[in-house]
Amino acid sequence: MVKTLFYCAKLKCDMFITINNITLHYKLDGFAKGTPIVFINSLGSDLRIWDDVAARLQHQHRIVRYDKRGHGLSSCPSGPYTMMDHAVDLVGLLDYLQIETAVLCGISVGGMIAQNVALAFPDRVRILILCDTGAKIGTTQSWNDRIGTVQQHGMGAIAEAILARWFTSAYRQQCAADYAGYAAMLERTSAVGYAGTCAALRDADFTADVARIDVPTLVLCGDQDSSTPPALSEALHNRIGGAQMVLIENAAHLPCIEQPAVMAKEIDVFLQSKIQNLKSKMEAGMVMRREVLGDAHVDRVEANKTDFDADFQKFITETAWGSVWTRGGIDRKTRHLLTIVLMAALGKEHELAMHIRATRNTGVTPDEVKEALMQVAVYAGVPAANVAFGVAKRTFLEMK
Repeated sequence: MVKTLFYCAKLKCDMFITINNITLHYKLDGFAKGTPIVFINSLGSDLRIWDDVAARLQHQHRIVRYDKRGHGLSSCPSGPYTMMDHAVDLVGLLDYLQIETAVLCGISVGGMIAQNVALAFPDRVRILILCDTGAKIGTTQSWNDRIGTVQQHGMGAIAEAILARWFTSAYRQQCAADYAGYAAMLERTSAVGYAGTCAALRDADFTADVARIDVPTLVLCGDQDSSTPPALSEALHNRIGGAQMVLIENAAHLPCIEQPAVMAKEIDVFLQSKIQNLKSKMEAGMVMRREVLGDAHVDRVEANKTDFDADFQKFITETAWGSVWTRGGIDRKTRHLLTIVLMAALGKEHELAMHIRATRNTGVTPDEVKEALMQVAVYAGVPAANVAFGVAKRTFLEMK
């Protein structure tokens, strides 16, 4: 079933798999040809904490979310766990999904799992996004105390103190219903799974190792995080060569919940900058051109290229795709919808059909194309819209 999904433009599934004798719950969203981003949740939470961030990135990326062992709907083996247990689980999930390299975005313990994968399996990591985390979190005594409390008295005994670190007071007051829901998520987390992962945090220390990380790295942290404060993120940022760091205002330990729009924008800008930082605009443009128009189209163009039009193709790739399409400011889906509107308004039928076919790669839907062409009818004239509707209808039928 998973292999079948990979041949579809849009991914949407909620499934279970067994890896290393552990059943993991995972979700796939987004587009099969997009850059895979794996989101790794925090201690005491599940994959739902990424819902709003994932929704903002799924139009141009393949989104993978999962519940780590002992959390959410995944198996809860008896502890203690190690950070390597979590890392191997994640690599097993990547293997199952046939993802060779991915962007890993982890928050809190999820950030430490991402670090462990980058250190132990460097060939599986393309980019790291480390959120509200550190190379070492807490002390042996603090984790042993928390393990003892949870084992003796259950999750309810620590919930109030943890929630006060997760969220700002403003969020608790303004989003009371959401706050109550996340409180229930924490309190219903398995005490065995929670304590097992506490042990993994207690025993993990990557302080001496993170300098070996050599993939592009973005460090994000809520400016009011008291669990893993900005100073801890700053220390992590300083140890990883070339890393960038951004503080997210008005957020505590889980900015993915409190400030999802800001977090998604920072992730998107960082990923786009990595495309722009390739060796040349020609390379950056070719990557973008293939991601939007598809390998088959670009391969045909390259195969048919001659000395007569080689300079023209180079110009298009460097200028349109390597300079404009790789810019930040608006997301790829919006940029593509604007392109479709312009091709329709200008009566460029061949290019319009080409970009209608490319909607399978950018997430622009037929309904959105229809609404865009209605705008063309009002502002560019009915004849232009009439031709564009005809081109779009024929192309969508061909795509089916």
